[in-house]
Amino acid sequence: MKKLVTAPLLAVSMLALAACGEAGTDTAMTGKANNPITAEEVAAAQQAWGEGIVAIGKAYSEEGDYRAAATDHVAKFYDFGSDSTVLFKPTLASEDQFRGNMDEALSYFVGTEGSEDKGFAIAPYTTVRWENEGTVIDEDGDMAMAMGNYFFTGTDGEETKVEYSFGYTKDENGDLKINLHHSSLPFDPS
Repeated sequence: MKKLVTAPLLAVSMLALAACGEAGTDTAMTGKANNPITAEEVAAAQQAWGEGIVAIGKAYSEEGDYRAAATDHVAKFYDFGSDSTVLFKPTLASEDQFRGNMDEALSYFVGTEGSEDKGFAIAPYTTVRWENEGTVIDEDGDMAMAMGNYFFTGTDGEETKVEYSFGYTKDENGDLKINLHHSSLPFDPS
């Protein structure tokens, strides 16, 4: 009788240890359990993204190297170049609706002659203001989604309201990277 009770307890103990070992291995390999994405990090990434858009426009207005500023912006904030896929649907795109690589994203931000891209980020804008409808962080803390409206203020003081959904992951340095960017102008019933 002692063998029958001990064998199931031993099996349960081994399964529990194996599960702990797997969780420990995952944590050691990814570091995500120790460094989950927070809502504050999402808000900070949004603020920094907006400041980057303003900086691109400022560089353009001052006849600086706005293409370099835009290249740095896309490299800093988007997950292009990693093994993941970036889903990017910019606001003012109808012919080339989806931008799957860094060059296509860059074209949207600074323009490309002969394309529909006129350079969204070189407008220029003086501020970008965010109003999150909500932020959702998955239970493992390794992915976040935010949705709401952001407002781009032009040099004339007029704001343009744009709807957005952004997805975020963390890179190996602990920096948030955008892996989903979808934005559109609000529906106009007229």
